[in-house]
Amino acid sequence: MNQIEIGKQIIREELNSNIKKLSQLGGGTINSVFLVELEKSKIVLKINDSLKFPKMFENEKKGLLKLNTCGVQTPKVIFEIAKGNVAFLALDYIPKGNLSDWELFGEKLAVLHMNKNEFFGLDYDNYIGSMKQINKKENNWKDFYSNQRLLHLTKFAFDRDLLSKADSKKMEELCYKLDTYTPFTEPSLIHGDLWSGNLIFDEQGKPVFIDPAIYYGHPEMDWAMLSLFGSYPEAAMRSYSNIIPLENNYFEREKIYQLYPLLVHLVLFGRSYYRDISKILNFYS
Repeated sequence: MNQIEIGKQIIREELNSNIKKLSQLGGGTINSVFLVELEKSKIVLKINDSLKFPKMFENEKKGLLKLNTCGVQTPKVIFEIAKGNVAFLALDYIPKGNLSDWELFGEKLAVLHMNKNEFFGLDYDNYIGSMKQINKKENNWKDFYSNQRLLHLTKFAFDRDLLSKADSKKMEELCYKLDTYTPFTEPSLIHGDLWSGNLIFDEQGKPVFIDPAIYYGHPEMDWAMLSLFGSYPEAAMRSYSNIIPLENNYFEREKIYQLYPLLVHLVLFGRSYYRDISKILNFYS
């Protein structure tokens, strides 16, 4: 029995419903994703290799539930099951609309970031994309971002000949003076991978957060990620700032926050991301 047939069997067992139609939505090297039309509803079914990506869907479920309990809308988790070396995650299907309420998005992101913690990091490691994300606890942002994000991935990239010794040295120097660039913050719950593909707007225009890589970090990380591969209207940050005012000169330090996702992409997808990383390191050298 192949993965899809196993998935169909699990749906029938868990939801006690016949499947009217199953259509592939996307996927690639990480997950296969399907829209499943049932008798009375629609769900999204995600399938992956549980040996290659252990606990990925378990962590995604925990992240979605955490976000939802902390004030933002996410797809409802229907079930998360592993059978043998195949993992399944079923989510409520949320149709995309034509409206995008960016002011509401800003408000909701502020609500999320108001969830504070004693430490930076998380009680468990999770994933960003297909990469394991280390969330070892640290008492301050400088140490967490340096040790668990930038220096960790710099070594990873250096060992694979994606960064040079000179690049590594520049990264170390940037980390040493990191707290002169980034403002103090209490640990805030963040989405962690908030690029445009992980934000959808439902039929009422309300923002829905998907595919989280949560941890307690600097709230400006989410803004930096959102602008890395796209843009957002000024109204979004304005409504956010009405609740949580951003420190002065945010855009002058935004690139520092973007180093982490760029390093992730460098390791996962290769040297096409090196130029952007090099430019940031040279700017702060």
